[in-house]
Amino acid sequence: MALAAARRAPVTFVTHKIQDPLKRACLWFSTKDAISAEQRKSLSKKQWRKGHKRTDQQSWEDRLADAVTPLWRLAYEEQLQVKQQHQERILSRLCDQLAKEFPSQSSSSSLNSGRLSFPVLPILPSPVRDGYRNKSTFSVNRGVDGNPKTVGFYIGTGRDRNIVCISGDHLLNMPEKHKLVARCYQDFLRQSPLEPCILFHNGGHWREVTVRTNAQGHTMAIVYFHPQTLTPDEVAVHKASLVDYFTWGPGAVCQLDSLYFQESCRTRCSHQESPYQLLHGQPHIYEEVLAFKFRISAEAFFQVNQAAAEVLYSTVRDICLPNSEKSEGRVKPGGTLLDVCCGTGAIGITMSPMVDRVIGIELIEQAVEDARYNAAFNNVLNCEFLSGKAEVVLPGLMPQLGSSNGGLTVVVNPARAGLHHRVVRALRNQPAIHKLIYISCKPDGEAMRNFRELCCAPDPKQKLTGEPFSPTLAVPVDMFPHTQHCELVLLFER
Repeated sequence: MALAAARRAPVTFVTHKIQDPLKRACLWFSTKDAISAEQRKSLSKKQWRKGHKRTDQQSWEDRLADAVTPLWRLAYEEQLQVKQQHQERILSRLCDQLAKEFPSQSSSSSLNSGRLSFPVLPILPSPVRDGYRNKSTFSVNRGVDGNPKTVGFYIGTGRDRNIVCISGDHLLNMPEKHKLVARCYQDFLRQSPLEPCILFHNGGHWREVTVRTNAQGHTMAIVYFHPQTLTPDEVAVHKASLVDYFTWGPGAVCQLDSLYFQESCRTRCSHQESPYQLLHGQPHIYEEVLAFKFRISAEAFFQVNQAAAEVLYSTVRDICLPNSEKSEGRVKPGGTLLDVCCGTGAIGITMSPMVDRVIGIELIEQAVEDARYNAAFNNVLNCEFLSGKAEVVLPGLMPQLGSSNGGLTVVVNPARAGLHHRVVRALRNQPAIHKLIYISCKPDGEAMRNFRELCCAPDPKQKLTGEPFSPTLAVPVDMFPHTQHCELVLLFER
């Protein structure tokens, strides 16, 4: 099965067999640039940091690039090596922790004194390496010249009182459209009689701007504003000036398809707490992934790299159901897919032809509305999306899922904070789950706690009574070229 469906270049195929004797599926990974085991030689610190010495003469632009895209000086093949080695070190630590904490498990699972005895496949590269971000948030603060109406990214910390805001025009991961909107927003701020809101208690109004784009170049801008003591009528005047600037004024060059405005008295407010106000254009933009079309709202989560998202979702799909049978050219459906932290439903919808039923759970209500719309828009009839905290929804749902026919497969894609312990408990204690796929962009963070809870010996004190899982396969996917991060797809089985 091809796991990278959207490759532009010729592909080569690398095969790996899952070592679990009960799961002898053979996964085919399509990648021209994947780094083989023989190629993954250790990079010396000198090689990693070549040309990377920081001096007092280093430009502000280079300082920002080193902070936001720390691998930008390396060739892409070297970036992949760095990430591959980093993921292998993380997984080795996981195996070491599990072997030490739960020695009774190591003799009967894939754990072996910290050594990796399950496959960590070559990292799958991003088909697009530059300008790949479809969402960027630009801050407002004092620039190098002291102008408080500077739009860009921070260098420094509030604790050290050395924050400087630098333009991101030179960053490799930023598309030109995002840079253009940021420049125009800065120009608008410098014309506005209102001050920026740098510190809430110091007053000011104009805050950051978020830019979202799709593969077709459609653009949504979201401006955040602190009302302070302004009356609604006074706020309306400045909203009108913002619309005029981006529709008839110099900002019209951005050709915005959507312009949103949110009044926010805190760092972050949800749509329910402070509704996003559509000031101009269409309420949504749309993106296509694996032949499915997805609606994107102002607040909704969507993978930041559309081309790499296709690689990620193809990988998850083929790991979940590597032995799917086909009948008369159609995939034979089977079982239930539980998608925890489902966002706008991308994973569930792209896998819907291969299962009988998809159930997604998502905290953000606007994302759930998008997921339901996306399923209907794509004529997908076997998906159900539930709104609420997973730790509240899932325990009550588990008895129903346990009785479903055809097996139960779980995909979890939580935020960096990981899964709530009640979610892990509900998954661990459901015997119908034999396969769980955990997607993490920070597996060495809180996700590591989840991994240990899934794999530890039964612990009645923690109410973890179900049989433990074992990690059996890991696949890194490079979602974020030029940065140190990637998405890790980790398969647990029992």
